[in-house]
Amino acid sequence: MNLRIDGHSPIPIRRQLTEQLRHVIEGGGVPRDQALPSIRELAGFLGVNPNTIARVIDDLKRSGYVEARRGKGVFVAPAPPARPSPHLREGFLQDTVIRAAALGMTADDVSVGVLSLAGIRPTAVRGAVEVLLVECSPPELDFFARQLEAHLPVRVDKVLLAELPAITRRPKQAGRWRAAVTSFCHLPQVEQLLKGKGVPVIALLAEAHLETLHRLAQFPSGTRVGVASTTVVGVCPAEGAALGRLVRRVDVIVCSTAAAERVRALAGSTVQVMIDDRALDQRAIEMLAALLVQQNGDGTTAAPPLVQRRLRPRPSMGLKSRGGATRATVPGT
Repeated sequence: MNLRIDGHSPIPIRRQLTEQLRHVIEGGGVPRDQALPSIRELAGFLGVNPNTIARVIDDLKRSGYVEARRGKGVFVAPAPPARPSPHLREGFLQDTVIRAAALGMTADDVSVGVLSLAGIRPTAVRGAVEVLLVECSPPELDFFARQLEAHLPVRVDKVLLAELPAITRRPKQAGRWRAAVTSFCHLPQVEQLLKGKGVPVIALLAEAHLETLHRLAQFPSGTRVGVASTTVVGVCPAEGAALGRLVRRVDVIVCSTAAAERVRALAGSTVQVMIDDRALDQRAIEMLAALLVQQNGDGTTAAPPLVQRRLRPRPSMGLKSRGGATRATVPGT
């Protein structure tokens, strides 16, 4: 085990060791069911008071990472508790430190700042919780579900918007959902269908990549730009007709990889097709995370003030809705 103690850090030694050992166990540095070194051995190796090591071991026992076996010692638990992967946590912490450095803060400044806020001490979400995801098409369901499950410890129950009324009529069906999430345009309908069910509803936004916006900004003033959603690029004749009308009216059309083949078939060589596979707006993830922490795993469903605010779409180069798709004109520079 590669354990290090920083005596100059504002983070207590006990906390440093506890987090390092959790990380080592989760990463397989100590195999499951293997014995840890004794308290005396760890204390001697690290030059730390044995009482501190004993408290670290107690912390790991309470959180389920290790277990004591009478007469044998302390062993790594056969199945340590699930937490977000070390890769995700390291990525989050690295982003935090880099963003802080850009503001002139050192890593120690961040540590002290976090400790100063620690009086709040929200209880961590333990294990995956179930949330309802409502969208109007399978591709949209898959997109948002992948994004949410990649960032949060949630299990996503995917439901098409058209099927939600029947599902909500089932007794106690809504009781298992900690929250419901949907895209901004469906928010009023989903809120109405879940009214009185005790399930807070959060609106999600997907944002275009900055590279796509940069490319659009390079087009000459007056360029006509269309945006086709996966929903419009469907099998419904009316939707296909709407897409056909859009293609005939624009110079450039932006769509996802899933829609590209159909769009290119209709656009031919006269319209430039730009691929933009969206990313979920980070604010939406933060809102859902705040709700899960506020509920604190106790089954309550009152949304905190933060998540009761609805996200508003950002200004997006004059985009206007038109027949199920979107048309835009690139402004002059």
